[in-house]
Parts: sequence; structure tokens; C-alpha cells
Amino acid sequence: MFATCYDGTEKQKKIIQRAEPDAGVVDCFDHCIQAVMSGYLRSRLLLYTGGRHLTSFFAPSQHVLPDTRCRTFPLPSQARSFSSRRGRSDGSSGQEGENTLRAPRREMDFQLSRLQINAVLCANEQSVRIPEFDGRGGPSPVLRFESNQLSANTPLEDRRSSASCLQTRGMLFGMFDGHGGHACAQAVSERLPYYIAVSMMSESVLEDLEAAMETLRPVPPILQWYKHHNDYNYRESAALYVDHLRVYWQELLASEEHGDGMRPADALSYAFQRLDTDLSLEAQVPLANDLMRNTAIQAAFAGCTACVAYVGPEGVHVANAGDCRAVLGVQEHDGSWSALPLTQDHNAANVTEVERVWRQHPASERQTIIVDDRLLGVLMPLRAFGDVRFKWSRELQQSVLENRDSDLEALNIYQYAPPNYLTPPYLEATPEVTYHRLRQQDRFLILASDGLWDEMTNDEAVRLVAEHLTGIHLQARVSASQLNLGQMHQLLLRRRARATPALDLNGATHLIRHALGTNEYGEMDQERLATMLALPSDLARMYRDDITVTVIYFNSNFSKTTN
Repeated sequence: MFATCYDGTEKQKKIIQRAEPDAGVVDCFDHCIQAVMSGYLRSRLLLYTGGRHLTSFFAPSQHVLPDTRCRTFPLPSQARSFSSRRGRSDGSSGQEGENTLRAPRREMDFQLSRLQINAVLCANEQSVRIPEFDGRGGPSPVLRFESNQLSANTPLEDRRSSASCLQTRGMLFGMFDGHGGHACAQAVSERLPYYIAVSMMSESVLEDLEAAMETLRPVPPILQWYKHHNDYNYRESAALYVDHLRVYWQELLASEEHGDGMRPADALSYAFQRLDTDLSLEAQVPLANDLMRNTAIQAAFAGCTACVAYVGPEGVHVANAGDCRAVLGVQEHDGSWSALPLTQDHNAANVTEVERVWRQHPASERQTIIVDDRLLGVLMPLRAFGDVRFKWSRELQQSVLENRDSDLEALNIYQYAPPNYLTPPYLEATPEVTYHRLRQQDRFLILASDGLWDEMTNDEAVRLVAEHLTGIHLQARVSASQLNLGQMHQLLLRRRARATPALDLNGATHLIRHALGTNEYGEMDQERLATMLALPSDLARMYRDDITVTVIYFNSNFSKTTN
């Protein structure tokens, strides 16, 4: 009712024909993925961390592809801790999970083919070109965007969103990193862009929306979505989401100060906080049916971080709550590239953020609020949607959970409060909002979940997108003290061989490929990449996180016009 749907796949066929194979090839790719997951990876894997080797013995399977090559090779990196987000459901920090990794040696002995690697990497790929002029008398600030995601969790806990604001100018891009399940990230990715768009609408436009609802006329569309065919929607809860969005715009209409709508910075901040409040309330009140109730309580007790970029006539506004990240790629006049971060991670590594949390609680809790770099020893991000275990009082949590008819254990929800839970709330979804006026040297913006930033720095990400954009390979620096002459010679030979066009037409895919496959010399290692992609779901999460990336390319004509 509130959106016109747009599938970027169709347009991608017209824009970059090489990037979209025909249906037969797509089916082949799907079969490759299915065979990998159901054949090799179904077999039992054993981990030997002492020597950092991962090997396995596989039983024959009818799903095994004939072109698979097998060999033994070292694991690319040491296993991750049990969870990068929060402890187990019983409240422990997950340290015992690290100890369980030191198991007897077992072996894995195979390698994916290049076709299989590409099939896995490109399964969620999206490329969309935006019309150069927005139809309202000026150039669009966005020329195109490319997006992709790769799961480590099953199911994937990351979500992404991209949409054009139809009642106001500009585009919204969102990155949502879920934890404790995907429910919160799913709900926020669907709903937050609407809350932001409605906040920026003028009073007259909101009156048109309300009049259409009252008279049962078609409602003017608010957003034009750019969806990938694998993106999922909570259709069962759509009526609830519409009702609460309507209540929100009715409150804006009742306000005497709304007038021409909120400025982008205010709209982003207010929408974040309002949606988090709605998620909390929906878990407490009776709802129409069991499915809707279960969805609401799962979304409230799970959590997600969020980073949203609004690219409009004034420039780029970024709202961030958590540890997703937005990084601007800047090309200087001399041709060099630099990374300009537009967000700060909200975790224990950010001293300013830790001090903010400390100030909200008594001094007597200073030693217990942040334990082992986690909030109350459990949660890594210090700002997030949902996560009502860190927001509600003990009494409210107990009341809500005990009065539910649902099977909470089946929903993976348990009655539990973090240790030293004395003066809640400890967590909030209030974003940190930054503004950047677009300049001619600002070429692109990278939005990504922390799964990417665990594997590379801001500068490395910008360098990779820059070389993908320009076709010029910018060599990563290597310290001479790290190599002897023989190693230096081998490295030069590899770099000479690497001076070929990029394998990926999609910049986001290019980043994910290098995040998983880059070795200690900054070079692509196919064996490392194959190993990381071959890990089964119950083991992959120990070595990496879900990775979701969107790269937004700016329209140079827009910056010329505005300047």
C-alpha cells in the first residue's frame, strides 16, 4: 500500500548485461550452491586449533560436483570467539566456547572450484543505476549503488535496505547487523526508512496521507524500494506496522511545530528513537494473532545495530547506533585516495562512548558496566535497537514473559537478566548523526556491517573500491623488514600476475572477496578464499561474521551544480 516495489535485477540486466547471466546459468549457480551445502559440507568437520589446520574426511555423496579439486591446506586464520555480539542465552560471556575449540585433531581435505566460489559470492549481489536527474529540476546525488551480503550465521542475521523518498527528495540506504537472531534486524530494516521519510514530510503531505486513509482511497506511495529477490519481508505483520506508522504521523500532525517537516538530522534521530519505542511497546500489548505476537516479542528480545545514510540535496547525513560503519572514498586532485569515516563505532574501544554510558549510572557501577569489553559482560555494541533485556526492568521482563501463551523456548527466548543489572536501562538506540556536504572529490560511500571491518581497515576498503572503480591496481604497502630477497621476488611476480581486470563487476562483491581471501601480504589467496567459503554454518561463525556491504557512487554532476 505504501510503496512501489522495484526489483533491481531487471534493471541490472539492461545496465550491466555481463553481470546478469541467463536463467539457465542462474539455475546452474543455484545447483552449485546446493551441492556444496548438501554434499561436502554436510560431512562431519573436526577442528585442530593448535596447528591452525582444518581438515576433514568426507563420505561419498551423490551431490558432489565432478569438477571439485581436493587438497589439504592451512586454515587462514585463528578461530573467532564463540560470539562477537553477545554471550550465550544463559548469560555467560562465551569464554568457555573458546576452550571447547581445542578439540582433537580432525581434517578437511577439499577445495571449491572457481565456479563454485563465484556462485556463492554472487548469490545476493545487487547493482542498480539511478536516473541522473531526479525529475524535480535537478541532478540526483546518487549515480548508482552496488550491494551484496554473505552469511556466516544460519539464517543470515544482517539486513540491508535501499529506497528513494517519493514525497521528499533524496535516497535512504540502511545497514542492520542483527544479534540474538534476525528478527530485530528484519523489522527495523523494513520499518525505519518509513519513519525517517514520514518525519521529513511536510504537514500538507501528511494531511493527504491521513485523508486517503480515512476515505479508503489509494495512499500516495512514500518510498520506492530497491529489493533483491532474496530479501524477505514480514508480510504477516504489515497491518500492525501500518497502524503504528499512522499513529506516528498523526502525532506529527498534532504538533504545532512540524510545519514543513523535520530537517534530515532531526528526522534520523527522532525516527530511530520512535521505532525502538514502538518495538518495545508491541512486545507488551495484546496483538491480533499468535504469529504477530511471536514476531513482536522476538524483535524486541533480539537486537540489531543500525547505520542509515540519507543522501539528499544538502549532502550526506549518516545516523549510526552500534558498530556498522560508513566510510567515504575521497579522490584528491593529485589522484591519490583517502578514507573519511562518517561514523564512530559504539563499543568498548570508543573511550568517549564508554564514558557516556558510565555517566548514566552511579559511580558504584563503574567496574561492572563494561566487563571484558562488553556491556554487563554480555553485549558488544553499546547502542542498539531491541535488546529489551538491557532496557526493561526485571519486573517488566518477568511479567511479559510469564503472561505469554507462546512457547518461548521454541522462540529462543529465556527468562534471564544480565549480571549486575541494577539501574536499567543500560542500552539505547539514539543514533549519533553526522553531516557531510558532498564535494567533487567525494566519489563513493561504503556502508558495511562489522563483518567487513573485522577483516579490513577503512583505508583498505577504499583502496579496493577505488581500484575496482578505476581499473588501476593500487598496490598495498609491504614493509621490507617482513621479507627476504626471495620472498620479495615471489611477491613481485604475484603482483605482476595480478595486474589483470577485477573478477567482479560489483564493488561490494569485490570487497567481500578480498575480506575473506586476502593473505598477510595483501594479495588474493584462492585457497584461503575457498577455505572460508567452504566452512559449514556451525563452524563458519567461529571464523567470521555475516558480511553485508553497500557501495554508493555519487553523481559528479550533482556536486558541480551544488558548488
